[in-house]
Amino acid sequence: MTIEDNAKAYADYYEVIAPDTLDRLGDMLATDVVFIDPFNRIVGKDQMVDVFRQMFETMDNPKFDVLDLALSERAAYLKWRMTGTVKAAPKMPFDIVGMSEVTFDADGKVIMHHDHWDSGSQLLRHLPYIGWITKRIMRLFAH
Repeated sequence: MTIEDNAKAYADYYEVIAPDTLDRLGDMLATDVVFIDPFNRIVGKDQMVDVFRQMFETMDNPKFDVLDLALSERAAYLKWRMTGTVKAAPKMPFDIVGMSEVTFDADGKVIMHHDHWDSGSQLLRHLPYIGWITKRIMRLFAH
């Protein structure tokens, strides 16, 4: 399979990810995959699957829509929108746009998945207490 085939299969999976399909995610990952997002840096297939298992435990109806897919010789770039609702109080809607940088090994397994998204403006500023602090910090850097 080509990087384009691998990337398309990975993107298609993200649009239908569900608690009962997490084994399928594990099948797409290298044993020592590295997963990075604004809150995590983990190594290992089981640990990455656990991140998504936790997502389903802490959110109602989490969903990814892949908005765009770009390729280079070594990586795929998936622009996505994630929506859902956080279960814990305050039961806030979750609506973020981000980009995943994904690299594959020679066998087509994901060896690195690095999510890039702005946790300050898309999440933290909407939370009680920390939101006020986040907004103040963001204003310090605004033009």
